[in-house]
Amino acid sequence: MALWKQLLLSLCVVALGLFLWVRYVPSSIPVLTQLGVLDTLTRLGIAPPEPAEGRPAGPPGRGGGFGGGGASRVIAAEPGMGEVNDSVTAIGTGEALRSVMVMPQVAGRLAAVMISSGQQVTEGQVLAQLEREAEAIAVERATLLLDDARVRNERVRRLQASGVASDVQIREVDLAVRQAELALRQAEFELDRRLVRAPIGGWVGIVTAEPGGQVSTNTEITRIDDRSALLVEFRLPERFVAQIAVGKAVSVRPLARDDNVTLDGRIDAIDNRVDAASRTIRVQAWIDNADDALRAGMAFSITVDLAGQQFPSVDPLAIQWGREGSFVWVIRDGKAARVPVRIVQRSADVVLVAAQFTPGDQVIAEGVQRLRPGADVQPAGAGRPEGGRPEGGGREGGRPGDAPRPEGSKP
Repeated sequence: MALWKQLLLSLCVVALGLFLWVRYVPSSIPVLTQLGVLDTLTRLGIAPPEPAEGRPAGPPGRGGGFGGGGASRVIAAEPGMGEVNDSVTAIGTGEALRSVMVMPQVAGRLAAVMISSGQQVTEGQVLAQLEREAEAIAVERATLLLDDARVRNERVRRLQASGVASDVQIREVDLAVRQAELALRQAEFELDRRLVRAPIGGWVGIVTAEPGGQVSTNTEITRIDDRSALLVEFRLPERFVAQIAVGKAVSVRPLARDDNVTLDGRIDAIDNRVDAASRTIRVQAWIDNADDALRAGMAFSITVDLAGQQFPSVDPLAIQWGREGSFVWVIRDGKAARVPVRIVQRSADVVLVAAQFTPGDQVIAEGVQRLRPGADVQPAGAGRPEGGRPEGGGREGGRPGDAPRPEGSKP
């Protein structure tokens, strides 16, 4: 039993000594690196202390590498410039390009319905007909009166030629003809109002009226939607007002579809004022619906790409992490130096960062494992990363491939 206690005490002493050696002796770094446990200890919070700035991390008399002679060879490139690919996403509801509720112009009994639900109609097409016997009789009576007025007009004019009719009689018969013509037009107008016509071309909704039913001017017969295109209404925060304009392209995704298809659209209208309660502005996006695959009332996800600020771009491999956050290694005057960075946007090919680079800095992308501040480095290759707008990626703290989601992009 005493042997086990002595063994346990010895192990504790060894562990304590190892901890103190790793935690407070900078010369432990080369050994830990060779054993491959430096990164593990760093993640556990038992990282060795940083050597003084300008002091090589390796043993005395050697170069900047851990146990290597001479300068460490690395692959570095000057930082490029890229534009933040900001985007804002909102949920909107689709509406038909034009939508009209069809109602009779006059009250009466419905005699016939000439359409069916889902039928496509043209503007002016007769949809239904009310009983119109009385109006038809009125048209016939007005026609007879007009014919009689014209006959009297001709007879008086013949008498005028022989000097029997006066000018007053001529004016009277002319007035009678004009009044009869107006009466006929009025009768024909009343007769035509008994027909229910399509005010626009489009697709008929569900027909609710039946022949024989009594209808009034407030009775809905059906609704016609012109869905050759849809208007999706959504709202954006007021801070984006200066970055949107009519005609700007948007990406539209129907939420009801499982294929995750993305449609092209454009901003069609912007409200003239910001809502004071929600601090948002109402926007309409236009979507083509030539294949008639969409319907009014569907929910859509609208994504608007917005131009962002310019930031330095570096290779994703150059991003390193320490106790104080993210940083990159740069070459300054042939030596390695740490530059703190803040990740703005990340993609698989490039990372946009906010950092204080100086002219001539080269960001090290490969060979960073053995670097310490002030170590001699020699670039083995160079290549400028292409700037531009990253396609996808996330903001600070994201992982490669995450979709970008700028702060406050959702209304």
